[in-house]
Amino acid sequence: MGLFEKINGQLNEKKEYKEMMKRAEALPKDYFHAFKAIQSYVFTIGTVNWHLFDEIIDILEIGATEDKPVKEIVGEDVAKFVDDLVGDDRYDWQAKYRKNLNDYFENR
Repeated sequence: MGLFEKINGQLNEKKEYKEMMKRAEALPKDYFHAFKAIQSYVFTIGTVNWHLFDEIIDILEIGATEDKPVKEIVGEDVAKFVDDLVGDDRYDWQAKYRKNLNDYFENR
């Protein structure tokens, strides 16, 4: 991949992310606060694919149109709800840095 393609891809991702955040901000207040809490948790546990947030917004949008309380949508164990959505996309950020360090010295 050339430099132009890489920069263009990053710009497209940034645009997609901003559009996604506009959708989140358009949620009713309680749903938006739930989204932000879930987003914070996902950033803490580490996940490769930020597009997961689109799925979470979809779920919250549907719940909002059905006038479901947020807790009814996410359940009592919100962390489990998120963990189930994240599934195999979860990764250990420390493992990533360990791998990078080992790869660096392996190639020397």
